[in-house]
Amino acid sequence: MVIRLSAMGDVAMTVPVLKTFVKQYPEVKITVLSKPFLKPLFNDIPNVSFIAAEVTSKHKGVVGIYKLYKELKPLQFTSVADLHNVLRSKILRAFFRFTNVKIASIDKGRKEKKALTRTTNKVFKQLKTTHERYADVFRNLGFNLSLSVPELLPKKALTNKILQLTGAKTCKWVGIAPFAQYQSKMYPIHLMRQVIKILTQNSDIKILLFGGGKKEIDILDGIAKEAKNIINIAGKVNLKEELAIISNLDCMLSMDSGNAHFAAMFGVNTLTIWGVTHPFTGFAPFNQPFENAILPDLQKYPNIPCSIYGNYVCKGYENIMETILPEKITNKIMASI
Repeated sequence: MVIRLSAMGDVAMTVPVLKTFVKQYPEVKITVLSKPFLKPLFNDIPNVSFIAAEVTSKHKGVVGIYKLYKELKPLQFTSVADLHNVLRSKILRAFFRFTNVKIASIDKGRKEKKALTRTTNKVFKQLKTTHERYADVFRNLGFNLSLSVPELLPKKALTNKILQLTGAKTCKWVGIAPFAQYQSKMYPIHLMRQVIKILTQNSDIKILLFGGGKKEIDILDGIAKEAKNIINIAGKVNLKEELAIISNLDCMLSMDSGNAHFAAMFGVNTLTIWGVTHPFTGFAPFNQPFENAILPDLQKYPNIPCSIYGNYVCKGYENIMETILPEKITNKIMASI
């Protein structure tokens, strides 16, 4: 059993690791325990099944976790890989210790992450990637997993419903996901509009916008009205259909957020814009070159990264995203398609 109950991006990062694992260990069956709506992420991985953890309802609290344990116990797992390592998963692991199951959990590297993000005596170096940290958990369970030859998900077919929204693919498709959990990780919308405006001048490009939530959808609907070759995907498809569209992109432009990891698990050329966070934290999209990360001027802003998740901003760093010119981004996109 593999436990990862967190945000979309964190769960998406398990996908290439699991895809590679089942290629190297085809005799092993895996059950992923995660949030219900994330099930489509694992549909196309052989030997992987999915169980939903209803952490806000029947599996909430210690009593709920015990109920979840009672539901899982009959499946007779031989190993538990905790890729989350938070209080909820620790309690679940504790119950499984009574069943003589092998258990391993992720080392999140908090000490080195603290050294990377502090403003004094900063240790600025590439940390182990989250994907490798996930792989370490399997290694600690006795599986000699190697990510050196990665397995990615195949491109998905576009259904009639999708094609009615996007039209047939007769040009380059560029995905743009301009939102993130924290404002510090978002490229300003007024500048992103300039990026999109420059791209729409090329008739061989169709721009597909991604996001979620009513406020984001309203903003994207407004942007989509500005040119014929812009389509807002947000709010119009389910996750399974969204993944199919992403798998057919020629390029994805995303923040340090979940959509970057969705694109990367299909091997789509993924460009990411970073603000107060940095790829050295280990959260860069899987198997993407470092050159695909678009960064502020690190000489001018030496305290980057200020935080791992973008929830803390160093004083004076509130507007560093605005120092990244739209032309720098569009040049990267044009070079990648």
